[in-house]
Amino acid sequence: MELPHVDLEQIRALMKLMEQFNFDEIDLREDGRRLHLSRGGRQRSGAAPVVVPTMVAPSLGGGEGKAAAAPVAAASAEPGAGIRVIRSPMVGTFYRAASPDSPNFVEEGVHLTDDSVLCIIEAMKVMNEIKAECQGELVKILVANGEAVEYGEPLFHVRVS
Repeated sequence: MELPHVDLEQIRALMKLMEQFNFDEIDLREDGRRLHLSRGGRQRSGAAPVVVPTMVAPSLGGGEGKAAAAPVAAASAEPGAGIRVIRSPMVGTFYRAASPDSPNFVEEGVHLTDDSVLCIIEAMKVMNEIKAECQGELVKILVANGEAVEYGEPLFHVRVS
């Protein structure tokens, strides 16, 4: 079964609108497809909202579409006091550098700013920069270069300052 095209930029824009207007859920339906975005319950300050996209593909041979299994970030406790887990916002391939002969974006022990680029995740031939969006020390890199990552998978541990 072929998955429907997903426009990641549109999903990001919807996520920003949800944050800006404090929406907990958005449910869009068009031509037999469905996009459902939901923020998790109110989280501790500094924690990013959990957004779970769910796509419903048109069925093959009539009838209603069936929801594809949406990956959900495991509800796990923080690894320690003052440590923030940065999770993958999408399914794709994790890269620590812009190209094989470029230096890594970050190494363990470096100080991060909100705009620090941590990695690139390639999804559907699009390179997506993942930024820290917090300040602190990069404590642990949890994924190997070139490894496939799932939505919500932990990528980094940052000791926030």
